[in-house]
Amino acid sequence: MFSVLRRPATTRSMLMEAIQQNHRSNICNKPPKENIGPVQSVFALCVFAVALLAPAGWIMHHIPDYQQRSPPEP
Repeated sequence: MFSVLRRPATTRSMLMEAIQQNHRSNICNKPPKENIGPVQSVFALCVFAVALLAPAGWIMHHIPDYQQRSPPEP
């Protein structure tokens, strides 16, 4: 009786071992090859902010135009 109850547990553990793979991360802890200055960092952050906020600003600016339009007829 106990071997019947224990068999699914061993099968499950063997299945889990087969699924899980041991990956070793190749993380190198070296200084960067090229240093990035503060001007480049600020420029990259500004471009990122504009890329995110410009479409939202466009929509917010044109909300009155969207409200005045009549809905399209099907």
